[in-house]
Formats: sequence, structure tokens, C-alpha cells
Amino acid sequence: MIRYDNRDVGQSTFYEPGSAPYDIVNLTDDLIAILDDYIIDKAHLVGMSLGGLIAQIATIKYPNRIHSLTLLSTGPWGDSDPTIPEMDTRIIEHHGNAESVDWTNEDSVVNYMIKGFALMSGKKAFDNGRTEKYIREEFKRARNYISMFNHATLQGGEEYWNRITEIKKPTLVIHGTEDKILHYKNVSVLLEKIKGSKLITLVGTGHELHLEDWTTIIDGIENHIND
Repeated sequence: MIRYDNRDVGQSTFYEPGSAPYDIVNLTDDLIAILDDYIIDKAHLVGMSLGGLIAQIATIKYPNRIHSLTLLSTGPWGDSDPTIPEMDTRIIEHHGNAESVDWTNEDSVVNYMIKGFALMSGKKAFDNGRTEKYIREEFKRARNYISMFNHATLQGGEEYWNRITEIKKPTLVIHGTEDKILHYKNVSVLLEKIKGSKLITLVGTGHELHLEDWTTIIDGIENHIND
């Protein structure tokens, strides 16, 4: 298994915060470049949120490099149902406070980020201590923590927009019913447009995956790629 940092995340190349000097197709090409470096001809892709969008584009652009697709907490790379609710306003309001954070101070970052994680946790019990430990480890590991928010400015990929009906690889969709970032109803669009795709519903789970779901997710992916 290969788990890597996208640009502006963790130990990867980072840029000054404000806007991404790259687009989502560049991130897709990065994925394929990693496979090339490891001399891997084909891979099972597992992408969550933005990673799910990258995985869809990769499967359209490089179908011969993909065995299967697993999409977690994401939506379609294309038009969705206009009746599906947008991002919860509480998330938007929370991110409106980002300018008040001292992004060089670990405690300031933890206090801000943990509130965001709590908003995205869904109806399952929120583990404050575990989440704080995760954020602190992420902060210490990152070369420039705030740069990850450049992903919010990502553009590009128009040439692959509304083409997910071309995806013919075995696809598994995993989504929480309480996702406040990408509403659970996006699942119906993915299942309709990617023929033969299957679904695992995480009842009560938000955008951030919950420890209680790990066994369900791991077993689901294992069964999917070995099917």
C-alpha cells in the first residue's frame, strides 16, 4: 500500500498560502508519477474527499493504470443533483475564523482545527483526545501546515468534467449519512453514473471517518479489490 502526501500537505512540496500554482490534473499526474517511480503498472485507487475527485480523473485519464476504484466521502467529478444540499453553513462560518489563527503556533492551530473536526464528526461520539493527538502530529510533521488550505483554491480538470460515465472499473462508494461537506445524497449520483458501482453506507458518520467504521471500511475495500 502507498499512502502519499499531495502537494502542500505533510512532507511534500509546498507553496505560499493563498492560491495553488497547480491544478487538480497536476495532482492526478502526480499520482501516476508515483506509480511510475515504484514501477507499478496498475493500482487499486482509494480516494477520500478531494482524493476521490483525483481518483475519478485518474481513472478517466489513465484507465489502463487502474484496477479498481474506492471513493470515500466524495462527490462526482461533474454536475450533481441541484437539489442536494450544499456544504453546511456551520462549516463555512467556522472557516471564516481562520484569519484569527496563529498558524505558526501549535496550540492555536489545535484549538481551531479541533472545532472543525467536531463539526464534521457526524452523530457518532467525538473523541476529543484522539483528534487532538492527530492534529498535533500532523502539525509537527507538516513542512508548512497552512499551505494545505491552498487546495480550497484548486481549479482545472474541465476536460474531464461530466465524464465519469466513462469509468468502467469496479467501483466501491463509501459514505457517511451525516456528511456536512459532501452530502450523502451525492451517493445516488455516483451510483447512477458509474455503472455497476457498489455502496457501503456508514450510518451516523460524518465527513471524517470514525474509528468505529474502520473494520467495515477495511473489510469492504479488501473484499472489493479481491472480488
